[in-house]
Amino acid sequence: MDNSKNTINAETLREWLENNEPVFILDVRPLSQREDWKIPGSHYIDAYKRLNEGDNSVLNEIDIPENAKVITVCAAGKTSQAAAEALRQKGIDAWSLEGGMKAWGTAWNTARKQFTDFEVIQIRRTGKGCMSYIISSNNEALIIDASLPVEVYVHLIQQHNLTVKYVIETHIHADHLSRSKQVAAYFHVPLFLPVPNKVRFSHNKITADTTFSIGAVTLQCLPTPGHTLESVSFYIENSIVFTGDTIFTNAVGRPDLKASEEESRNKATLLYHSLQKLLLLPDHVLVFPAHTNKPVDFDGKLINTTISRAKNEIEILHNTGQDFINMLLQKIPPAPANYMAIVERNLTGDFSDIDPAELEAGSNRCGIS
Repeated sequence: MDNSKNTINAETLREWLENNEPVFILDVRPLSQREDWKIPGSHYIDAYKRLNEGDNSVLNEIDIPENAKVITVCAAGKTSQAAAEALRQKGIDAWSLEGGMKAWGTAWNTARKQFTDFEVIQIRRTGKGCMSYIISSNNEALIIDASLPVEVYVHLIQQHNLTVKYVIETHIHADHLSRSKQVAAYFHVPLFLPVPNKVRFSHNKITADTTFSIGAVTLQCLPTPGHTLESVSFYIENSIVFTGDTIFTNAVGRPDLKASEEESRNKATLLYHSLQKLLLLPDHVLVFPAHTNKPVDFDGKLINTTISRAKNEIEILHNTGQDFINMLLQKIPPAPANYMAIVERNLTGDFSDIDPAELEAGSNRCGIS
């Protein structure tokens, strides 16, 4: 906390939520921004316009519990600071989230599941909905789709006394900066990326016959193009599949990013066949995607589904063949913010001259339901 400015940084707030400390998070942004992404468990008042006009009386309209520690939140931390100061003048212990929701974009939490021969740690960027994974067996580990600063993975690997063997990716991401190159370099292990891609730095290629063995288990590569041409999934037989942006818990991947209308239709066709391949896996197999479209609670509950539930609950999958392709193309949502710039950075692997929080701001929009 910065007592001189009455601010709190995102990492401190993250730790408080992880430790279930009592805080009252007050979001004062315009409603349109709130609907796009928010902090789990936060309270809301549409106060942005009135606060910026100097009308602090709008804060009288929110019922704040007595003796609560209040954290005010806006997009970048300016309006929320005015809100915190107004609350402090009323005798309320209030702090502004430094950097606002842009800073919150890298806040994270985890969930874990122990299987017979291996364990999965799901690392969730609570504001962005991005999910990466550490899979371990007999103290060997691999990391999938690293989307957070290296320090997060170092902390978790050390905490669980693991040795990293590989860093791998399901595809070239468009809505967040990939940290896999930096994570692999830190641990001095091979980085594997699916092909074909236009990445301009050294890496090992993932092809249809690539497998990754750690401890007592093996991950098999399943080519699943469609969201991107190089997209792959990773399958532990009869148990679990990591699907990247091919299939989510309630949606499927979008085929249109960096694609013309004709290319989008071709990718939609590829996606249909990739989904059919995944849906042929045993019904009980757990599906672990690379994204979710909701803020991730600090509840320790895994975000996943099963092949059976995906078949039944993802409505667009009830269509087949050309009907699926046409409907998919009709339901394409707005493109993720800054996605072209993010892809370009992921192709170079160099983030040295940019502000990741600025580039990654906003929710992910990779799914179509």
